[in-house]
Amino acid sequence: MLESQVVSHKSRVSRKSRAASRQRVAIVAIALSILATAPKAQQSVPLWDTGTFSILGFDPETGEVGGAVQSRVFSVGNGVLWADADVGVAATQAIVDVSYGRQALELLRKGLKPEAIVTRILAADKDPLPERWSKQGRQFAVMNLKGEFAAYTGPKATPWAGNKAGRYATAQGNILAGQQVVDNMIERFENSTGHLSQRLVAALEGGQAGGGDTRGQQSAALVIVKKNCGVWLHNDTVLRLQVDDSPEPIKELRRVVEKWNERRPTAVSPECGK
Repeated sequence: MLESQVVSHKSRVSRKSRAASRQRVAIVAIALSILATAPKAQQSVPLWDTGTFSILGFDPETGEVGGAVQSRVFSVGNGVLWADADVGVAATQAIVDVSYGRQALELLRKGLKPEAIVTRILAADKDPLPERWSKQGRQFAVMNLKGEFAAYTGPKATPWAGNKAGRYATAQGNILAGQQVVDNMIERFENSTGHLSQRLVAALEGGQAGGGDTRGQQSAALVIVKKNCGVWLHNDTVLRLQVDDSPEPIKELRRVVEKWNERRPTAVSPECGK
């Protein structure tokens, strides 16, 4: 009898062990299934968001130079637009190295032409994160106070990515609906009237009408500079605006720009008219 009970006990333990083993196998199988069907974006999240369209523009009548940008990221203006009334403007985006903006302005101060600046900055890029943030995905543009410009789109910028040149403007973008985005931006800039601020916003509106950033909208920004031509004394910033988080940032940017143009402030410096 005792021997029979021992055998029976061993049999129950063996069945429990096999059941536990099957349960562990099932759990592992479910986990592997979840990983296999999970979106790739969740499995490998990029270090930072990308996807932007911007324009740099020059007004030969006023001598003002500036830029505007829209993206499906929060507060895009903080990283993309760079401006200095002594030298010009720059935009840096896509697989962005924000220092490109600072470097561009420094090289403009040294008298380099925009095309040479693009070449030098790219050559000096040590590409610290080649696997996840390659320099081959960088996109940036530079414009001096004469309206001369150069732009670059790396071969690994997220499609659709590219740039378009106009007479006094350059448009560039990545993760766009297509070529028509930058084409529309240049067309709207060159065929619209009014202050440079209004023409830059018109360019953004054209880009959005062409499909814009395929992820949608979130923020927009604009900056315009001219030496001593901002409101008050010794102010080089004619206008700087940011819409950091909005379902329709370009629309909001247009509203504020039109409000500013209704009663455009007069600069203190006598060489700057209204």
